[in-house]
Amino acid sequence: MYNWKTVLVTIGLLVGLKIWSPYIVENIQWSWFDFLHQQQPVLQVDDIILVDIDEKTLETYGQYPLPRNIYAEIMLETHWSNTHVFTQLFKEVDRFGGDEIFAEGLVNRLSILSSAPTIQKDTGTAPFVNTSVFGGGVIEDNIWQFSGIASPIRILQDNTYGVGVSVTTPSVSGTPNFDGTTRSAPLLVLANNQIYPSVALETLRAIQDQPSYQTRVTESGIEWIRMGRAKPITTTPTGDVMISYWNQFKRVSASELSNSDYENKILIWGLTAEGLNNPVSTPVGVLYPHEVQANLIQTVSQEVQIQQSYYLELLEIALLVIALLSILLVVYNVPTIFAGLVSLGIVGFQVGGGFYLWTSSFVLFDTFYSSIASLMIFGHASFNKYYTTYQLKEEIKKQFQKYLSPDMVDQLAENPELLKLGGDRKELTFMFMDICGFTPISEHYMKQDDPEGLVELVNKFLDMQTKIILNNNGTIDKYMGDCIMSFWNAPLDCPDHAEMAVKSAEEILIATKELNEELKPLGLPPINVGIGINTGECIVGNMGSELRFDYSVIGDAVNLGARLEGQTRNYDGVDVLLGEETYRQCPSRAFTKVDRILVKGKSEKVTIYTPTN
Repeated sequence: MYNWKTVLVTIGLLVGLKIWSPYIVENIQWSWFDFLHQQQPVLQVDDIILVDIDEKTLETYGQYPLPRNIYAEIMLETHWSNTHVFTQLFKEVDRFGGDEIFAEGLVNRLSILSSAPTIQKDTGTAPFVNTSVFGGGVIEDNIWQFSGIASPIRILQDNTYGVGVSVTTPSVSGTPNFDGTTRSAPLLVLANNQIYPSVALETLRAIQDQPSYQTRVTESGIEWIRMGRAKPITTTPTGDVMISYWNQFKRVSASELSNSDYENKILIWGLTAEGLNNPVSTPVGVLYPHEVQANLIQTVSQEVQIQQSYYLELLEIALLVIALLSILLVVYNVPTIFAGLVSLGIVGFQVGGGFYLWTSSFVLFDTFYSSIASLMIFGHASFNKYYTTYQLKEEIKKQFQKYLSPDMVDQLAENPELLKLGGDRKELTFMFMDICGFTPISEHYMKQDDPEGLVELVNKFLDMQTKIILNNNGTIDKYMGDCIMSFWNAPLDCPDHAEMAVKSAEEILIATKELNEELKPLGLPPINVGIGINTGECIVGNMGSELRFDYSVIGDAVNLGARLEGQTRNYDGVDVLLGEETYRQCPSRAFTKVDRILVKGKSEKVTIYTPTN
C-alpha cells in the first residue's frame, strides 16, 4: 500500500552519511560530544598549577620575551620537588644572554621543554626517548607524520629532563577535528623520520622516572602506549587521546610564583598576557595553550580514558540501522500518533543510552546522529504514508465518484480497507433500466432539427434516475445509450441490497411520471421505462486492461437481470420485472407473480415477479 522504496533509499543515504561522515555529520557528532563535556561535573585538580605569564609578570620583569635568566631565578626560588613544564618554544638564542643561566636552572629541576612539528623539512632536532613497538603493525602507517620539528636551542635541550611535542592546533596536527576545536591530541608523532613523544607523555615519564615507552601497534593501528609497567594509555588508531576538559586548575602569576608554597606540583608555564597569547578553541570554550596541555596531562594520568574506537563506530552504525528500520516498521503498521510516541521513545532511549555510557564509563558513543536520523525517518515515513494514503483516497474518489454517491465515496476514501480491488465473488442485486418507446421521441426532435434538445432530454432523464440510484446506496456500472446498469452491495456492503434496488425502481417510476407531466405541454410523447432486477452471485472488481479499466461485474445473475429488462416489453402494464432471489429477499413487500419463462442462456424456466401497485 505504501511506498517503502523512497524511505528505504533515505535510510540508505542516512547510513551512508554516517559511514562517509562528511563535515555536516561530523559537526553534529562533535557538537554532541561537546555537550557531554559541558555536562560533566568540574573536577578540582590540585597537582597541576598553571603559571601565567600575564600583564603583571610583564610589569614586574619587562617586555616579552622575558630574559631567560628570569625563568631560572623564579624556578630556583620554588620547591625543588616541583616539575616545570614550559609550553613556550625557546628556539632562538636569548638576546640578553641568559641561556646558560636558564640551562643551569633546568638541570637543577625536573623540567620539560616544548617542541612543535612543522611542515618544513630539516627545521631542527630534538632529543627523543626510545619507543619500542610490538604487535605486528607498522607504526609509520598510522602515526601522525610531519616534515620537520621546531625545537629548543641545543644548550637547553642538553640540560632539561625531556622535550615533548606540543600539538594543540588541529590544522597543524592533522587531527580530524577540522572545525577548529581541539578535542584530541596525538601522544606520539613522526618528524624527521623519528618518533617523538608529546609534552604530556614526557611529563608523565618524568614524574614516573621511566626510561622509555612501549607501544602496541596492530594492523588496525595503535592500541595503547605505556611507560614501564604502568597501566597502558588507550589511544585511537592514530595514537590520539580525547582530552578531558572538565578539570579546574589553580593558577598563579609567574611574578608571584616564587612567593607561593607549592610542593610536588606540576607547574605548567604559558602566556596569558593580552596580545601575546594564542587562544585555543575547545569543547568548553576558549582556553590558553598551557591550559590545554594541563588538561591533556591530567587526561593521560587518569586511569579512565575517554573511549572512542573503530568498534564503537561499527556499533553506532548497527544501532542506526536498527533504530531506523524499527521506526519504519512502526510508522507503517500502527496509527501515526502511537508511531510518534514509539519513535520518541526510541530517540529518548538512544540519547539516554549515549548519556549513560558517557557518565558511567566515558564512552563516546554517538547516539545523537542516530537520534536526528530517527526523527528524519519518522518525519519522512509519516509524510510518505500520509501522501500515499492521500493519493489512494484521491484515486478511489476518481475511480468511484462516477459510480457512487458522494457520501459513499467519502466513506470508501476514509476506509480503503473496505475496498477489495481486483476480483471478488459476492452476492449483488442488479438493475437494468431502459427507455421504452424511445423512437417516437427521437423522431420528434429530429423533425424539429433539434438533436441538442434530444440529448438534453436524455441527459435530464438519466441524471434524475442516477440520483435516485445513488441516494439508495446503489453503484452506477455504466450508461449504454439510454440504458443504465447499476448494482447494490459493492464496493461497500449493503445488507438490504434487494430492498434498495426495488425501492429505487419504484422511485424511478414515480419520477418518470412527473417528467412526463412536464413533457405534455411540449407535445412530446410520454417516456416509458422497462426495469429488470435480479439478485445472485457474481464477480465484482476492476476489469479491463492495464491502460483502461472499470469497476464492473460479470456473472450469470447479471445476464438474467438484463434479460428481465427486455421481457418488460412482452407484458402490458408491467414496467418492472424481478427474479426469484430478489423476490425471496424482500418479504415485506407485495409482489405479483407474472409468469414462468425460459430466457436466453438458461436451461430451466425462471419465475418472474412485479411489484404490486
